[in-house]
Amino acid sequence: MGDETGTADKPSYEQARDELADVVKRLEAGGLTLEESLALWERGEKLAAICEEWLEGARARLAAAMARPEDGDAAAPF
Repeated sequence: MGDETGTADKPSYEQARDELADVVKRLEAGGLTLEESLALWERGEKLAAICEEWLEGARARLAAAMARPEDGDAAAPF
């Protein structure tokens, strides 16, 4: 049970990105109380950090895949 990082409650990159976009839209629309705005801002910060974690993991996986020569060939995998 859980995802690749072992945390069952961590949203996928796509879920976090979509929710972050919604948070930004709500903040840009205005009409919120200060407390509502602060809560959304804090949620947005958390979502941005989750997205960054996913992207760093993807970069590391890509770098590892590119560093492995396939079938003994030292050429780039692409």
